[in-house]
Amino acid sequence: MEPAGTLERGLAVLRVLAGDPRRRLGPTDLVRATGLARSTVDRVLATFAHLGYVRLEEREVRLAPRLMELGEAYLACAGLRDVLSPFAERLAEDLDESVSLAVPDGAAGIEHVRFIGQFTRRRTMSVAFRVGDLLPADRCAAGLALTDPSASWAEDDQLVEPGLVAVAVPVRDQHGGAVCAVSVVSHTSRHTAAGLREHALPRLLKTVAEMETALARPAPEPHRDVAAEDASRAAKKELGAGYLQSLARGLAVLVSLGTAPGGSTLADAARVTGQPRATVRRAIQTLERLGYVAADGSRFVLLPKVLELGYAHLSGRAFRAVVQPHLADLVARVHESASVAVLSGDDIVYLARVPTQRIMSVDITVGTRFPAYATSMGRVLLADRPEERLEDITPRPLSRHTITTTAELKAVVRQAAADGYALVDQELEEGVRSLAVPIRDRAGRVVAAVNVATHASRATPADLVRDVLPALQDAAARMEADLAHVHGPAWNGALPETVRLGGQK
Repeated sequence: MEPAGTLERGLAVLRVLAGDPRRRLGPTDLVRATGLARSTVDRVLATFAHLGYVRLEEREVRLAPRLMELGEAYLACAGLRDVLSPFAERLAEDLDESVSLAVPDGAAGIEHVRFIGQFTRRRTMSVAFRVGDLLPADRCAAGLALTDPSASWAEDDQLVEPGLVAVAVPVRDQHGGAVCAVSVVSHTSRHTAAGLREHALPRLLKTVAEMETALARPAPEPHRDVAAEDASRAAKKELGAGYLQSLARGLAVLVSLGTAPGGSTLADAARVTGQPRATVRRAIQTLERLGYVAADGSRFVLLPKVLELGYAHLSGRAFRAVVQPHLADLVARVHESASVAVLSGDDIVYLARVPTQRIMSVDITVGTRFPAYATSMGRVLLADRPEERLEDITPRPLSRHTITTTAELKAVVRQAAADGYALVDQELEEGVRSLAVPIRDRAGRVVAAVNVATHASRATPADLVRDVLPALQDAAARMEADLAHVHGPAWNGALPETVRLGGQK
């Protein structure tokens, strides 16, 4: 099997999986859809699973959040999202309407636009576009603004969908070319097309002018790391024939092109991946042929089509959907119930849970609230907050073991911060012991906690620390690795809307 052919086959499998991620697909379905041999599909899936791009669940294959690093590479390479997003987010707040960023997508002419940024307002009727979604250029305001070189703005009066109206303005680079469109999107229950134009266009035009000024500033010089090692070598040695090294190498090349805005040279990509230049060149040629890469002088840039590789589906995942598989794995390892919660005021709120099937078990549902001071998850969450916050918490006895003074609370929270975990022994309820560790975001802030709870008759505190803590820490690390690839309201510690509205109070 030629290396380039292996990469092409692997991407064919990925496209099928990303085409309808809600459909349950197994290896046999992928053989049917791609025409590839079963042995090839099995090796492709084994390679994706090792890279963390898919999860193999019995007879089903599911996309995993780490796959988003392919789309993130495009977004970093294009350099538009990071520059324009602050302006778009401010515009959405000022107008109290949803705002979208879209780029042209198509090899010959602008046939489609693909969304690279969404800043929505929470309403009963709200915009459901996701980053990575594709729309026909002639059926939306963003596409109309990009396809007419002379247009200063364009509008969509229910072209995409009845009830949806939008006004869009192109964003031009220093050469005058339209590189992106900014749309303000609303519903006819709030505005007519003309009403939205009157409401939004003046502020939209001003914002686009600010965006164009920001784009004209020179981009900072990328940091050039020392030459990396080819990570696929060790994986091939460990996994043998079941691991497709050329597929892993090709995907590493794709990711490497996103290490700096404006793309990378062949030499840059070889240095970042630790691969020979000839290997990198073959991968880039395959990616060019498939429409994922284009040459720009001596550099190679990623194209919006990269976002079709599962980004839209994964970018729309809720916090619970990301952590739930890891909770299930944790329960399978320790044979006790496990949960994830966030801080809401002085309470914790359960976002996800996997119970064990026992005659005597801890009965908690998603949305349940408990006082943070009496729970292991609450204590690791409070440990990341200023200690002054604890002054406002008055502990009350929930069992004969519960701490009851602010001084005791400060002491146990400080201990949790020092240890990196918290153990609560029958303070919430007689007979219940629980151990928790924090879940951190990309910036190192604690945004959630994961715990294992058991009945006191089954494990002593020492048993939990010895037998459960390593598995709990490993599960938290895996959750953090997945969450690092996903953007959403829960990542910065905010309580997700679905829990605020639907959980128990």
